[in-house]
Amino acid sequence: MPVQEIVTAKTREGKFNKNAARRVRVAGKIPAVLYGSGLDPVAIEVDPKQISRILFSEAGHNTIFDVEVSGQATAKAMIVDWQREPINDRLIHIDLKRIALDKLLRVSVRVKLLGIPVGVKTQGGILDQVLREVEIECFPVDIPSHIDVDVSALEMHGVLRVSELPHSDKIKYLNAEDATVAHVVSIREEVAPVAAEAAVVAEGAAAAPTEPEVAKKGKTEGEAAGAKKAEPAAKPAAGAKK
Repeated sequence: MPVQEIVTAKTREGKFNKNAARRVRVAGKIPAVLYGSGLDPVAIEVDPKQISRILFSEAGHNTIFDVEVSGQATAKAMIVDWQREPINDRLIHIDLKRIALDKLLRVSVRVKLLGIPVGVKTQGGILDQVLREVEIECFPVDIPSHIDVDVSALEMHGVLRVSELPHSDKIKYLNAEDATVAHVVSIREEVAPVAAEAAVVAEGAAAAPTEPEVAKKGKTEGEAAGAKKAEPAAKPAAGAKK
């Protein structure tokens, strides 16, 4: 179960009005929306420090916490979406969803690779992680902060698939069982296409000097033609001798 946290919030004046949301940010709070469990959405404002602490925790956005809204009953909730200001990376909006602890949830969980593969350590390969998160279905209390998998035995060209991740009766993977999570690839395989392309370029460059040779050949022919033109001038001299 993710770390317990209590987020205090209060309803926003102006509800979903953009100007009202701007005033909330100026006051140092974050405009947010709390929805789910068949209840009407509520426009609230929350403390950015509390939200940042949750997002940077081990469980991250999968953390389940209590939301205390003035005048309403405390609810279990999760962060399902957030927006940041692109320049200074400040949080500018949060979406919170009420959670029922007795109902299944679909969440994305980080895959954490442990160890150094044999294919990297002794065979000169590199480890490429294709899926950094997998989608699972489980009850809220069973959401793992991350999924650990040991890749030490992964050899060159070895592939780790979803079917090989730790399974239990508490979680269900929603990704295809044969989907690649990580694999060890050869550096040479990546370099080979580049080398082949360089070879083609080099071959083209080697063929390029034929143009100077043609020019040189034309020059030689011109010189030969000039020599042939000089021969008739010698004939009259021979006739004068006669």
